[in-house]
Amino acid sequence: MPSAIVLHRAGPPENLKFEPVAVGAPLPGEIRLRHTAVGVNFHDTYVRSGLYQTLALPGVPGIEGVGIITELGSNVKHLNVGDRVAYMYRGYGAYSEERVLPAEVAVPVPAGIDDEVVAAIFLKGLTTWVLVHEVYAVKPADWVLVHAAAGGVGSLLCQWASHLGARVIGTVGAEHKMELARRYGCSHVIQYRQEDFVTRVKEITGDEGVQVAYDAVGKDTFMGSLACLAPCGHLANFGQASGPVPPFEVSALFTKSNSLSRPSVFQHLRTAEKLHAAAAALFKGLNDGVLYPGHIATFGLADAAQAHRELESRSRQGSVVLKI
Repeated sequence: MPSAIVLHRAGPPENLKFEPVAVGAPLPGEIRLRHTAVGVNFHDTYVRSGLYQTLALPGVPGIEGVGIITELGSNVKHLNVGDRVAYMYRGYGAYSEERVLPAEVAVPVPAGIDDEVVAAIFLKGLTTWVLVHEVYAVKPADWVLVHAAAGGVGSLLCQWASHLGARVIGTVGAEHKMELARRYGCSHVIQYRQEDFVTRVKEITGDEGVQVAYDAVGKDTFMGSLACLAPCGHLANFGQASGPVPPFEVSALFTKSNSLSRPSVFQHLRTAEKLHAAAAALFKGLNDGVLYPGHIATFGLADAAQAHRELESRSRQGSVVLKI
């Protein structure tokens, strides 16, 4: 019998238990998948802690993975047994050796990209594509602010925005991450614990501000990110690593005619056509060397608790993956 990580009650990482689970045959329109690698995301830590109460307990967390198809349900015509596929799925269940999954969310992975890289970059890369192409279409010479510039999504944002010709300002929380952020394409890097990032952004941009700020930190940086925006600038808040953003007056956006979004990659890529187009762009970016996944910390599936501690560590850099 295959095993999985089961969360019986919300709380600390120790609540992630490695247990045998039953996996049935795929129903019509489904596939059975043998995982080779699973991505670990901040979303998973929010689910585990209880901040997000979106997983019915007991349940298997995890929203992305890569693996080999071992069985097809009826009516699945576009995939084959033995195909290597990646997916992101709001139905959870990724922290497992094997699982059943809707075939429509599976995307074939081209040869030449390692499973660990796919698991490290798939959801983050698709999120990045959405942020720089749909939430705000980054243009040459735009000023772009990226918080957590050495992190998983942050590093990809810096690379993709820089590739599109933007001038990227990155913030990091530690001195040793500054060179990493520059390597990922930042023209300016701010160590926000040493200096006020709002003041520095205004200095760097000649008091113009940035056309877009990408903020996954949340509570600690949100109001500062708003203050950094240029007239008609946009703030994309797509995470809350420091905690939820407190309520604020929407009229605060009026003075500079700013806009705000809280984007969901699942909504932006809700059709198979858009999902496959974004995935193709992501895989092309990897193959062309536009995107580099950076450091990948790997753990065994049974060590998911330690993987969560690593992800939540302030000293962490890059992505975290469970290798099956």
